[in-house]
Amino acid sequence: MLECDITDQRQAAGAVERTAAELGRLDTLISNAGAMLLGPIAGAPLEEWQRMVELNVLGLLYCAHAALPHLLRAAESGPRQVADMVNISSVAGRAARNGNGVHSLTKFGVGAFSESLRQEMAKRYVRVSLVEPGATATELASHNRPEVLESIRNQFGQTMAAQDIADAIAYFITRPRHVAVNEILIRPTEQER
Repeated sequence: MLECDITDQRQAAGAVERTAAELGRLDTLISNAGAMLLGPIAGAPLEEWQRMVELNVLGLLYCAHAALPHLLRAAESGPRQVADMVNISSVAGRAARNGNGVHSLTKFGVGAFSESLRQEMAKRYVRVSLVEPGATATELASHNRPEVLESIRNQFGQTMAAQDIADAIAYFITRPRHVAVNEILIRPTEQER
């Protein structure tokens, strides 16, 4: 597995280039890195906001920028004649709630960028898809400050597994060339918002 700091533009571009070189081409990019640092806006540590903007927005943009030439080549001359960019957002990209203002800001941005790029790439057969997961069993919540963890501890009931999200992504990228799944909101059955 290739590790890099995608908040560093050079490292993100280098990772994309190494991957394309090692595999011979790049026809799918899945941007799944992210931070979910919750809590009130008033009095929040600015470092948390900076971390979310750098990772959730800039990291995704750096990877997209580096991958796009490869994806365009794959769509033009690869065996599938189509390429895929899948950007992972969140239900927080659909509705801002008390305690998730900056996280929502970054996820709304991912959605806006994805839709704009989708329109730009549609006739070039680079499909851009947006995944907006609800509560999923990951380590994301554990990165919050202890006082925030205590306040959100009971917010998450039923959760999905990471495999549930992976299954949705696999569905997207295995559609025939003429089918594009643009967006999916996926939540545990019991999640109300």
